Amino acid sequence: MASGGKKVTVRVKPQRWYLGGFAGCMAVCFTHPLDLVKVHLQTQQKVQKGMVGMFGHVLKTHGVRGLYNGLTASWTRQLTYTTTRVGVYEFAKNKILKDTGGQLPPFYLKVTLSALGGCCGGLVGTPADMVNVRMQNDMKLPVDQRRNYKHIFDGLRRVASEEGFAALWSGGTMNVVRSVLMTVGQLAFYDQAKQFLMGSGYFVDNLVTHFCSSVIAGAAATALTQPSDVLKTRMMNQRMSFSHFLKYTWEVGPLGFYKGFVPAFVRLAPHTILMFMFLEQLRRLFPPK
Repeated sequence: MASGGKKVTVRVKPQRWYLGGFAGCMAVCFTHPLDLVKVHLQTQQKVQKGMVGMFGHVLKTHGVRGLYNGLTASWTRQLTYTTTRVGVYEFAKNKILKDTGGQLPPFYLKVTLSALGGCCGGLVGTPADMVNVRMQNDMKLPVDQRRNYKHIFDGLRRVASEEGFAALWSGGTMNVVRSVLMTVGQLAFYDQAKQFLMGSGYFVDNLVTHFCSSVIAGAAATALTQPSDVLKTRMMNQRMSFSHFLKYTWEVGPLGFYKGFVPAFVRLAPHTILMFMFLEQLRRLFPPK
């Protein structure tokens, strides 16, 4: 931390726009089991198990390997969804940084740029995300109802051939909405928190600052995305209309939109922290030319 606590002007350099996807892939290697448990909780028709109970059930029934069911789909999702949303945000931010001599844009502009990135990322990443949800949820279905996708590419091929090409974007509306909210919560809030902490004069650009900023971003992202995440998961798992799922979720009460909130935060906070910690290290290893 900087001594004295004197406020300073934070200036940053443009970064490589494509590093976000790699950071996401690295983070998901650690957080995929939590994501799988979250999907299982959200697709319960009745609340039967909590986070710990569901984690234990999957581990007991399918072993450690079962906790990583659908990992290839998660990697593909990060390489499409995260690369796009972070890439669009970083590309636009880099333009501003070059024009302002390293001066970060105001918060409202960070929100606008991250929302744009999230919209693009949601569109690009929906097919892999949909297959990811199905592969994670497959193990809890009766044997005769399981889809048994071998890997991400098998899942994409079978969805297109068995259900039609448009089915690859099943749940796409909610996925785009969630992606916009997620990207605003993560990228805009991370940059704003980091700028605030470093501007206070008590923090410098190090792991402590990265950690604190990413915790704030994780909390903001979870609060913003949980309702749309519940709807997205249900729409992708079963092909039904948006109005049907909205009505069903509303019938169980407003808190139905926050079903699985604790495991969602427990999953998203570590993923957000790891993603930004890895991203900051990748930025140092591969500085812009």
